[in-house]
Amino acid sequence: MVTIKKEIQTHGKSLMKNRECAVTLKPSDLGKIRIFSKGADSSFDVCIENIYSTDHCVTLCSKDKRTLLGDYKYKVMLCEHFNAACAICGIDSLDVYLSETEMPIFDGSSKVWVDLFKAAGIEGVNKDIYTLSEPVYYLNGKTSLVILPDKELRITYAVNYDHPDLMGKWVTMDNKNLQEIIEARTFGFYKDLKKYQALGFAKGVTIDNTVGLKDVGYTTELRSEYEPIKHKILDLIGDLWLTGVSPLNMRAQILVKEAGHAVHTKVAQILKPKLVKL
Repeated sequence: MVTIKKEIQTHGKSLMKNRECAVTLKPSDLGKIRIFSKGADSSFDVCIENIYSTDHCVTLCSKDKRTLLGDYKYKVMLCEHFNAACAICGIDSLDVYLSETEMPIFDGSSKVWVDLFKAAGIEGVNKDIYTLSEPVYYLNGKTSLVILPDKELRITYAVNYDHPDLMGKWVTMDNKNLQEIIEARTFGFYKDLKKYQALGFAKGVTIDNTVGLKDVGYTTELRSEYEPIKHKILDLIGDLWLTGVSPLNMRAQILVKEAGHAVHTKVAQILKPKLVKL
């Protein structure tokens, strides 16, 4: 079990609704991560079973709290960057209190979350290593996600976006570029921003927290080469961590082509019962 050594507080704006959200992180000895969202009189666990939606971002919910209309009462949006930070730092026991129903976007990556965990101090060790009982495959048109047992972890992510720098490109995660993946910011096509904002999304997008893909180039200087692809790897780490096992503790080769949160989490559901502790 791994948690933080002391309580820590922070705040930041949300990406979708552009609302200020206060965050309190508290150590826990329960062996699970619980979220108390705005107005909640109870918590829900961060796990694959509690996914509410993967539209635009990963939204988790309390599935034992429904309204009269059948919707879930307590939900939290944009959990993927927080989840990835937990996976990278090995944290698996924590209580999270939010004043809103959306995680802060901070700088658009997992860097601030990782820095917060390190500032609070990380306590405990989890040396469990996992492999797969059998390969996992997801193939659907141009999208694929394959996870194979291997001697070490390798993640390769390929994209084919309508952008001169991101057509038929891929990145492989290794020990040398993990920090670049932690710092990789969320991204989107700049031409679509007004459309999404008119629909009530992406109201908190700024030049600091989002890389905008222009017809040529970007709205901001990249932190590293192929930063958008590295952010896809970051999202994948956060989504697969919902199995309860950090991908960084897996001995597997993960090959992904043109996927997103919906596919990541669908595969996480298939993967969970096939994880085997070494």
